Amino acid sequence: MKFRSEEYNKGIKVRRYLPFGLMAFLLFINSCARMGSPDGGWYDDDPPRIVECTPADQATNVKDQKIVIQFDEYIKLEDPTQNVIVSPPQLEMPEIKDAGKRIIVELKDSLKANTTYTIDFSDAISDNNEGNPLGNYTYTFSTGERIDTFEVAGYVLNAENLEPVKGISVGLYNNLADSVFRKEPLMRIARTDGTGRFVIKGVAPGEYRVYALQDADGDFMFSQKSEMIAFSHDTFKPTAGPDIRQDTVWRDSLHIDNIIRVPYTHFYPDDVVMLAFQETQTDRFLLKTERKNADRIDVFFSYGNPQLPVIKGIDFDADSAFILEASAMKDSLTYWLRDTMLINRDTLTLSMEYLVTDTLGNLVSQTDTIEVLAKTPYAKRMKAKREEYEEWQKEQEKLKKRDEPYDSIYPAVPLELKFNIPSSVTPTSVLSLEVPTPLQHLDTAAIHLYSKIDTLWYRAPFVFIKDEKHLRKFKLIAEWHPDTEYSLEVDSAAFVDIYGLVSNPIKQGLKTKALDDYASLVFQLTGVQDTGIVVQLIDKGDKCLRQVRTGNDGEAAFYYLDPGIYYARAFVDRNGNNKWDTGNYDEDQQAESVYYYSNEVECKAKWDATLTWNLTALPRNKQKPSALVQQKAGKERKKLQNRNAQRAQQLGIEYIKKATK
Repeated sequence: MKFRSEEYNKGIKVRRYLPFGLMAFLLFINSCARMGSPDGGWYDDDPPRIVECTPADQATNVKDQKIVIQFDEYIKLEDPTQNVIVSPPQLEMPEIKDAGKRIIVELKDSLKANTTYTIDFSDAISDNNEGNPLGNYTYTFSTGERIDTFEVAGYVLNAENLEPVKGISVGLYNNLADSVFRKEPLMRIARTDGTGRFVIKGVAPGEYRVYALQDADGDFMFSQKSEMIAFSHDTFKPTAGPDIRQDTVWRDSLHIDNIIRVPYTHFYPDDVVMLAFQETQTDRFLLKTERKNADRIDVFFSYGNPQLPVIKGIDFDADSAFILEASAMKDSLTYWLRDTMLINRDTLTLSMEYLVTDTLGNLVSQTDTIEVLAKTPYAKRMKAKREEYEEWQKEQEKLKKRDEPYDSIYPAVPLELKFNIPSSVTPTSVLSLEVPTPLQHLDTAAIHLYSKIDTLWYRAPFVFIKDEKHLRKFKLIAEWHPDTEYSLEVDSAAFVDIYGLVSNPIKQGLKTKALDDYASLVFQLTGVQDTGIVVQLIDKGDKCLRQVRTGNDGEAAFYYLDPGIYYARAFVDRNGNNKWDTGNYDEDQQAESVYYYSNEVECKAKWDATLTWNLTALPRNKQKPSALVQQKAGKERKKLQNRNAQRAQQLGIEYIKKATK
């Protein structure tokens, strides 16, 4: 029986491909060199070798729960908790440790009858001195008469963005009932690597379903909404057949010596793609209340509800005391204090009645007494204001002594407006404005937009409206003409907040580009029958820049694009809300399907292009461009260093140089 890994055998082959005469010659002239010594001798590039296993590897009818693997040299086992996978999964964590020249595994769970067990060490085993890896090593035994040898492999991707999911458990069931994922532990498991790849070993003949689980509680079944999962109704029967692969034999780190054809057993399926998601956390409970700023109280829930909390003041009158600002989901609530007397108080005590989820999953009413403390006490705030005023006074005194203009009245703090104006306004741009505090007064007649025609400025039509989803945000919508200068002007005191702060005047120049400075891009979608597909144009950071909804013709058009590199993503918007939605296992609902255009698109000025995009031409694990993938593979799999081949070449060159002097 061969215990050596494939990587080890490759290393042996490389050394065999060294010219025999050169090797013999170099061995002769370096016969006194010691292994691993600094005098230029040979390195120890051999991986540790297994000399004995108890019970034997591939043994059958095993009853012993303690496994000892003996090596020919001292070894180290890297992070067995993360790198070693025992299958079937163990509900009680096995004890796995290295001890000198041995690895000892003690299984705590009772052994199942007529079952193949695999202990996959991956590349976690290496020798203690040089770090030479053993390579992919899996120890196998059976409690029955036979060893099951089939394998199932594939990838797990995040359903939302097709990112590889690292470290998630992937397992099989031969019970095909939909409820099994919630009632029974996975039969056999593996864990994904940095590319999202998994290989489940020791699989018996039969029909299976595959699931993925980011197990939070160690029970190897779906029991919490917080657990990321993937499921499929597809079933398969594992098979195997002979195949040929090409292996590269390296002469050194830069040169290929040979490419050889190696027969091997190919296991199927090896291309399962699982799309993992987290369900929406609908359980509602209070996360926290805080008062980072003295003028507001922030309340955070795990999930929103249309029925807002009822707040009553205990040591103050809460009637009309607040202006409520709620997030779109109503899971984050900000209560702005209207009265400066309340703002100046360090502590406010209130009762809050709100809905929470009970142990049966039902919403029930709960009332809490909450004491909210300002993060910065009133005295400290006043001290900071005094110091700021004194600093201003000193500056004015200096100006006065130098007979320079100075102020005798401390300037009022203005209401700071935050206009979001892009560097280049396109014909489809919508400008946004955000105010730092809720408004008491807004004079839209004090907002003006002018366009320059020839040398004269004219009023330009626009609409200034409140953003329906945000209390403190507004939109300015105008008809922007190409190659035109604009001036946005806001009069003084156009905005007044609830504390009496007023805005300063604003004047901001804008300019639109000529049509020839833009590009346009149209995607013609094929490959799916779904309607209502949203296509997003994204940047290298996977951030959505624009999105459009396809029509009945399957076209997604993007106009007035700045020249540059773009990428594209699409999702099937089955509920028509123009955003991606996750799945739900109990409702047998997958997350909305996501696809990526596999190439980057370079848009140039005066450039109009129509691209055909077959959403299903490539499997999902091959769609996302590598430039967008955030979850990188991580460190490369450990390989034999094969430094002796390089050392032999180096010694040969040095000897020839000495001989020719």
